[in-house]
Amino acid sequence: MKIYMETFGCTFNQADSEIMAGLLEKNGGIIVKSPENADVIIINTCYVKQPTEQKITNHIKQIQSQFPEKKLLIAGCMVDIHPRKLEKLAPEAGWIGARRVNSTPEIVEAAMKGNILREKGQGCDIKTCLPRKRSNPRVHILQICEGCLGKCSYCCTRFARGKLQSYPISLLKKEAEQAVAEGCVEIQITAQDTAAFGKDTGETLPDLINEIASIDGDFRIRVGMMHPGNIQEHLGDIAQALRSEKVYKFLHLPVQSGSNPVLADMNRGHTVEEYLELVRYFKSQIPSLSLATDIIVGYPTEKEDDFKDTLNLIQEIRPDFLHISKYHHRPGTKSSLLPEIDHHTMKKRSSSLNDLKSEIALEKNKKLLKTRQKILITDKGSKGGYLGRSNSYKTVVVEEAQLGTFQDVEITQYKSTYLRGKNVKIKDKNGDHLSGARNPHCNGV
Repeated sequence: MKIYMETFGCTFNQADSEIMAGLLEKNGGIIVKSPENADVIIINTCYVKQPTEQKITNHIKQIQSQFPEKKLLIAGCMVDIHPRKLEKLAPEAGWIGARRVNSTPEIVEAAMKGNILREKGQGCDIKTCLPRKRSNPRVHILQICEGCLGKCSYCCTRFARGKLQSYPISLLKKEAEQAVAEGCVEIQITAQDTAAFGKDTGETLPDLINEIASIDGDFRIRVGMMHPGNIQEHLGDIAQALRSEKVYKFLHLPVQSGSNPVLADMNRGHTVEEYLELVRYFKSQIPSLSLATDIIVGYPTEKEDDFKDTLNLIQEIRPDFLHISKYHHRPGTKSSLLPEIDHHTMKKRSSSLNDLKSEIALEKNKKLLKTRQKILITDKGSKGGYLGRSNSYKTVVVEEAQLGTFQDVEITQYKSTYLRGKNVKIKDKNGDHLSGARNPHCNGV
């Protein structure tokens, strides 16, 4: 039984695909790299944005047209958010709902027997310590919980992922230990909202980070997106956990708008002032912090002054990373009942914000020119060289490196989206030169 898989969307979705592949291999399946060689094709969908929906819709049509003899399974958020559309789009496809990943082997087996099995809805399976086929053998994506506590008026993902279900710290630590033992040098803590972790079980995110950081070995932890409304309860402990040597100095704290009226319409559960207070606090506690935030441009009630407030906020916080989305109605959301604003206006606003984003990123990266950075090499570049991350999670490209090692580099070039560096030699205590690349599994690194 040969299976070909494609994944759309976020890090969390990527982890779901890795688990599905691991479960299938454990049950005798073979994961292949092209649909031509497969018996079954699995498309793991994302549905957070309208352009992504259209891309996936077109792709499913193309796959069915190109490979009509193949068994087709649709996984991910589309299954739970828009099943009526999916039924019309692919009437003979099986379904693997966003919270039904554990059922993948059974659904594939049914397809091979000519049966259509469809699993969707709010399952409560724990997805820790499961077989995993990593897309990058040096990076482990650690799903710490599923679902969220939010009620954002524009979000349809919560209809697929459902209510919050946090996984036990003991199991999460065990999974991370196994990943490090298997050679992973980066642990990506991910969730729809990592700040919500434990609010249903009594455990806390900082305790989880500290437990993962206590694992033997030289590796780095990246903590994923946190909702500003859920971070306040353990603010000091989270900042302390982020100061750990093993944790990237990186904070992903989406604001979505710089206007309080729009934030209220979005049902975000925080104000601009509260957001600014959080940013100032974290920057005071972690001076080298890289800040990432998200903005939705053109929410239906966003007026020109509201957008100017957003520009002003971005000017003030000057994030290192800014993710910009143009608003589109999503199925079943409260905001979809409102009229969309003119798309020309939306495009103009998005362009203005993108220009500001590039200006800020270029200015901040320029300050790193000629500085020395310790980077972790995790991947090869698509256009050559090797990709590493600095302690502040900045992308650094180097020409020569060994995957899975830490590298001392001097920054020689800067762009708005990445840095370039050259290897530098370090000296030991006797003054002898050592190589810039260091094995993370050696003592004393």
